[in-house]
Amino acid sequence: MLNNPATLLSATALFAAAFLTPGLFAADAPRRAPGFSLPDVKTQQHDLADYRGRVVVLEFMQTTCPHCAAFTSILSQVEQKYGNKVAVVSIVNPPDDPNKVSAYISGHRIDYPILLDCGQVAFSYVQKSSFDLPGVYLIDGSGMIRNHWEYSPTARDIFEGNGLIPEIDKLMAGSAPQPKKK
Repeated sequence: MLNNPATLLSATALFAAAFLTPGLFAADAPRRAPGFSLPDVKTQQHDLADYRGRVVVLEFMQTTCPHCAAFTSILSQVEQKYGNKVAVVSIVNPPDDPNKVSAYISGHRIDYPILLDCGQVAFSYVQKSSFDLPGVYLIDGSGMIRNHWEYSPTARDIFEGNGLIPEIDKLMAGSAPQPKKK
């Protein structure tokens, strides 16, 4: 029966629909944020586990990226609005080095940590060899990635407008602990 090409094609389509399609939807499912411990320009280590219990806005950026520079004002707004309820952390990769990052921090008056990576942490998040900068991951208080964006025309409101704060608000409203009954 499977010798018939039409039947074989139908069986292949059925297999693909049954077993491969769920993988497309699973890509958007929350996944555990890969752990890391990286140094900042002062060689102080920052571990993702240090932020457990708080929402983390994790940005991958580069000091020469104009969109990254513009995004610093939005990240500063996040810090001002949420205080210590939300942690903002940025990560750079080569060719950025401590001197370039220090100058960038001073030039943009950045208060949040910018960490130095050799590419391993970036790859563990992005899971592909290249990506557009900036890239941002929204991680909930239990360490799950709830959303992510790379700079593009469709994500412009996240990086240049007011789109990030409502996303954080939604995450915080959904992850707020329920009051204990007495």
